[in-house]
Amino acid sequence: MSSAVARVFNGCRALLGPAKSSATAATKTKPTTSKKPRAKSPPKSKPPGSSRPLGILKVGPVSPALAHFLGASESSRTDAVRKIWSHIKTHSLQNPQNKREIICDAKLKAIFDGKDTVGFLEIAKLLSPHFVKTA
Repeated sequence: MSSAVARVFNGCRALLGPAKSSATAATKTKPTTSKKPRAKSPPKSKPPGSSRPLGILKVGPVSPALAHFLGASESSRTDAVRKIWSHIKTHSLQNPQNKREIICDAKLKAIFDGKDTVGFLEIAKLLSPHFVKTA
């Protein structure tokens, strides 16, 4: 054994020993017996309350301005952001020099407090007041 290998592994015999072959590992396993395949159990039913969406997926009432934009009086945050982005993409409202900046048209100004330009990270923050808190 070379001294360089011994220095790297600090003389540990477990690391320096030969690797176990897969043939010896296969002989140590139990022999397979032919068993009948198990029948699949029916899927467990979920409790009725667990399928309700929570957090940003929860559908709730929105402000009149956002309801006019979306065309619905209730929406989830993800659906609202998705529809805003589809409006931005279809009307080419992203700044060509800086794609992170959105140039607001009349519809977006009604939602975004009359701002001319909005950063794409600001969208969620500016939408927050439009979602009415429910107890």
